[in-house]
Amino acid sequence: MSEADFRALYRRLREQADGTGGHRGALGRLTPERVVAAVGEVRTGRTVSLAAPIETAPGPDNRQPASHRMIAPADQEETASPGLHFARDRFAMNVHGDADTHLDALCHVMFDGELFGGVPASTVTPDHAGALTLDLVRDGIVGRGVLLDIPRLRGVPWLEPGEQVSAEDLEAAEAAQEVTVGPGDLLFVRVGHRGRRRSLGAWDPAEARAGLHPEAMRFPAGRGVAILGSDGNNDAGPSAVTGVDYPVHVLAVNAMGVHLLDWLDLEELAEACAGAARSQFLCVVAPLRLPSATGSPVNPIAVL
Repeated sequence: MSEADFRALYRRLREQADGTGGHRGALGRLTPERVVAAVGEVRTGRTVSLAAPIETAPGPDNRQPASHRMIAPADQEETASPGLHFARDRFAMNVHGDADTHLDALCHVMFDGELFGGVPASTVTPDHAGALTLDLVRDGIVGRGVLLDIPRLRGVPWLEPGEQVSAEDLEAAEAAQEVTVGPGDLLFVRVGHRGRRRSLGAWDPAEARAGLHPEAMRFPAGRGVAILGSDGNNDAGPSAVTGVDYPVHVLAVNAMGVHLLDWLDLEELAEACAGAARSQFLCVVAPLRLPSATGSPVNPIAVL
């Protein structure tokens, strides 16, 4: 895809998103009525985490792993001594890495000097983000989740790194699974990244990863989804666009105002959905309360 064609697509999707939810972007489609309707998707009460365990060991896809260390007890003598004692620990991470499940705030993607809605990128400084921050989702995200399983559609366990998902693939998966993605939905696209990683080992996804082709963004834009997530980072790699890295991030976050969920684990959910012959569920996403942050680790929960 040429940069000129990409920019034309960017302008179309940006114009289509104008007026959607104001500064909240696509989250404006998650009306109270749609949240109430999503609760009706619960059938069995089974809960499934859509997050991968946070890893503290370095790897080819995790060169800046999270750090987790105990700060109390200081030694074994303390644990054996009488009286009250507390175990305490400390945790730190690079939120926007290539391994851990996280949510991208709308201030995460700057393109041509702007954030979503034409907000100046200068509102993000070396000290903090001043607009479109994680604070927009401080009350959580609750709605109807829909899983579109592309490996299942193609009859393979996973997509290979570099393979791309088209809008036609999403439409075909929707038809095969007998589900219709609609306004306000939380759309999850499985490419099988986690299954391949467990079976064959980690690799560097900066070099190659399965994901959406930029043209595929016509599908979530046309259906009016509120959230988009994948078990990759949503973008296929290498980039399908000459001169633009992470074009799906640019289109989703910057043009459309859609928060992204990256590096989910959709393997258990895919099995549960296939076993129940359904692809929709209640989904709850609860980011941390980090008012000026550009993203957050999350543990989305599907309730079937």
